[in-house]
Amino acid sequence: MNPAVRAIGRAALAARPVALDEVNARAELLARFDRSYLVPVDVFEDLAALLTDPRRPGGPYRALSMGGKRWFRYHSTYYDTPDLLTFHDHRQGRRLRYRIRERVYRDSGERQFEIKLKSGRGETVKHRRRLEGDDHALDAVRQGFLAGVLRGSYGVEAPAGLTPSLVTDYQRATFVADGRRITCDAGLVVRDTATGRTAEADPGLVLVETKTKGHLTEADRVLHRFGVRAADFTKYCGGYAAVRPELGVNKWARAVRTAFPRPARAGTPG
Repeated sequence: MNPAVRAIGRAALAARPVALDEVNARAELLARFDRSYLVPVDVFEDLAALLTDPRRPGGPYRALSMGGKRWFRYHSTYYDTPDLLTFHDHRQGRRLRYRIRERVYRDSGERQFEIKLKSGRGETVKHRRRLEGDDHALDAVRQGFLAGVLRGSYGVEAPAGLTPSLVTDYQRATFVADGRRITCDAGLVVRDTATGRTAEADPGLVLVETKTKGHLTEADRVLHRFGVRAADFTKYCGGYAAVRPELGVNKWARAVRTAFPRPARAGTPG
């Protein structure tokens, strides 16, 4: 098994469980500040042990559990324009930027159409609509939802010509304390839908994201003590930079080299 997947699985099984309803009640965090870290497996194991220790002041972080499972398979399809408007807005650090995706929770079959906004002060705000049956992420209903979110939040019109641009697959364990959530992703594989090129993340790294309403969390401070600093990295932008380095990685260069140490592999478009 991939070492990072094994590590998140062990950490989740060692923690006390928490149900999804309680997670949403205590730390749904659709509006939050995110910090991403590329964490070596051995450091992640120490971090998880500290946070889930039953003797932790205020109580331990608990692991999301659904149907007896503690870590879960995620599949996301990101949408962009032919000229990659949303990718370049992030690459250039535009003040108001967003990402558009369909997320599939493979273990349950649930599907969500999501728009992730980044505010001028760095806050992430997620808007989402559940997809049912034969619903398509870019049908008229979802297009109207997208247009309403972008017009209401940014005063801009939705981009035309959206098509699938990048597909990601990975496994995730989620740890929760009051008002704080930590997602731990492993086994990330990204695929460029236009070229078919595929890149796999370093199996010795866990992508840890801390999500909170405000300042640095205990997890952030622990990672800093271990010498791990926040990385300018998202799965969409970092993944696209890995499969299409000719687009220019700029400020992401170091994080992309760390996350994807091996060159992308050729594949079949579609």
